[in-house]
Amino acid sequence: MIETAGPETPQTGDSPGGAAAARTAAAPRVRMDDLTFSYPRGGHRLTGVSLTLAEAEVCCLLGPNGAGKTTLLRCLLGLLRPHRGTVRIDGQDVGSMSARDLARRVAYVPQTASTPFPFTALDIAVMGRTPHLPPLSAPSEADRRRAREQLDRLGISRLADRPFPHLSGGERQLVLLARALVQQAPVLVLDEPTAALDYGNEVRILRVVEELARDGHSVVMTSHQPSHALTYSDRAVLMADGQVVADGRPADVVTGESLTRLYGVDVHVTGIELPAGNGTHEVRTCVPIPTRLVSGPRG
Repeated sequence: MIETAGPETPQTGDSPGGAAAARTAAAPRVRMDDLTFSYPRGGHRLTGVSLTLAEAEVCCLLGPNGAGKTTLLRCLLGLLRPHRGTVRIDGQDVGSMSARDLARRVAYVPQTASTPFPFTALDIAVMGRTPHLPPLSAPSEADRRRAREQLDRLGISRLADRPFPHLSGGERQLVLLARALVQQAPVLVLDEPTAALDYGNEVRILRVVEELARDGHSVVMTSHQPSHALTYSDRAVLMADGQVVADGRPADVVTGESLTRLYGVDVHVTGIELPAGNGTHEVRTCVPIPTRLVSGPRG
């Protein structure tokens, strides 16, 4: 479960998948307390942020550019050290962990990645096994088989022997997710995982995220699509100016009013009835209100 200290927190109830709600009483897998961070001459990018992430939970961070979402993820990953506050995973301070130990607990999919070396997509995916290998050891055939399984899971087995630098941005993103899955860490951190994907691959990735949560993984992801929080997440956290401004169930937090305040544009959240036989009868999504409807018809 994601919780905040300070900002408004709506009442919570059962999550969309139900798994996270059953664990609200358990100790959080990830705890971030009172994080404050600023870049040199850049002002505060995080101010007093406190969040927790539970087992089997998908948390979606929403907010405009510069809200502090990526900075928060980088503090969680130990890539940035907060000026104040702590980050703990399973009760242990991230700052005290070795790189190998942290990589066994947290897998990261960045927004972009490149390499000057002609590694194949399979080579990149196999790198996810690195924290599990003895020093100076080469990946085994079992490691390569596990990597191929994850490429196949994401529908990109055809890319296995293609050089990573030659892939499109969307294909690279899928390979990086495969690497994270091969890593088998209980916490998965995704920074705009669908930004470069076509619609079909976007849906496939989000379905994999749902599967991971059902298997007990803790997933935190950033997105510029509020519908991702409404449809695929157990919890939504809204950020602005380096602070958490709302936190709770997506149905409570992701509303037309809150999105309009957050992004400065008129947004409407509505329900869509699904055809019979789809389990859930209604899903919620958001749509921008066209300017001509906001300002009225032209004279």
